[in-house]
Amino acid sequence: MRVTQSMLTQNSLGYLSQSFKTLQTLQDQLATGKKISRASQDPVVAMNGMRYRTQVTEVQQFNRNLSEVYNWMDNADATLDEATQAVQRVRELAVQAANDTYEETQRANIAKEVRQLREHLESLANTKSNNKYIFNGTNTTQAPVTSANFNVGFAGVAGELNGLPDGAIERGATAHVLTHNSERFVLAEKQGDQFTYQRVDPNTGELDPNKTITITAPGEDNQEILLNANGETEELQDRQVIVSMNNAVSTNGQTVNIELLKGVTIPVNIRPENVFSTDFFGDLIQLERALEDPNTSAEELTKMIGNMDRQMEKIVNERAELGARYNRVEMIDQRVQQQEVIARRTMSNNEDADIEKVITELLSAENIHRAALSSTSRILQPTLMDFLR
Repeated sequence: MRVTQSMLTQNSLGYLSQSFKTLQTLQDQLATGKKISRASQDPVVAMNGMRYRTQVTEVQQFNRNLSEVYNWMDNADATLDEATQAVQRVRELAVQAANDTYEETQRANIAKEVRQLREHLESLANTKSNNKYIFNGTNTTQAPVTSANFNVGFAGVAGELNGLPDGAIERGATAHVLTHNSERFVLAEKQGDQFTYQRVDPNTGELDPNKTITITAPGEDNQEILLNANGETEELQDRQVIVSMNNAVSTNGQTVNIELLKGVTIPVNIRPENVFSTDFFGDLIQLERALEDPNTSAEELTKMIGNMDRQMEKIVNERAELGARYNRVEMIDQRVQQQEVIARRTMSNNEDADIEKVITELLSAENIHRAALSSTSRILQPTLMDFLR
């Protein structure tokens, strides 16, 4: 076969073009640090890279969610800790006041401190984190506690009571609730000027007909309040029954769930009715009013110490439940960190170039290219200009 000058030229130029292409690929890898810069260079690497990048993006979002969860739970735990201390202080004051040797003025001064502690607890219930109310379920833009709706008295609901028809009252038909000794009572029946309230079971939420408060002529001078429990009747003072509006404390029971892993969500909020409930503030107001009444006996104040113990137990139980969720969040956090390391390593192995290898191949390709240029310059026939020189 006859080899012509034209064939040598074309082949040499083709090899030089291929050498340039190799140099360009290696230089792109060295500049970008990636194996490919276009999907067409290696579709398999490109498709795997898309999946791996999705995993890394998910893990990054989970890390942001974890920061939000920690912020929410840390604030909730700190608030519950302050609430525990405040209730403990109220209990100490109740113990101190449960002494018949204390004078009217001394108990009145204690009542002032109880009032300040109650107002402090109301502010704790309205704690905000990242401009969100953390004790109002999913309604994070509205304060869960409205202090003006506590202790409105029977005079404040007289219009509502007088407007009700006689007979059984459908639950939810009234806008107020009674509290007495850590328990809530809602209106169940009306007969003339007599109103019967039934206890709300704290576990089931059902009405208990075995424990009722019957009020005759509420708000009038001849008002009478009777507590009926399992067949036994006890007459109560007006200050022992606290009348509050239903919306004094939010009843939003919806949980705030945040996804921390694929398909794994954790509730991060505390339901207000579990801690800062109507009966919680009702007990504080009941104690405050008892301290302001000079006729209150030490025995009655001693019973109220039990109310504080019950409310403190509710806070401790809710805090323990929050702590259990916090421990799980920490375990999920460790798992997310491990997944992030694995996802980034897998993505790196798929698309990152081996820089040492690329440099070695680039140096080798440069030497080959120089040798090709040198050999091509010798093979190509001299031009007319070479003869003229």
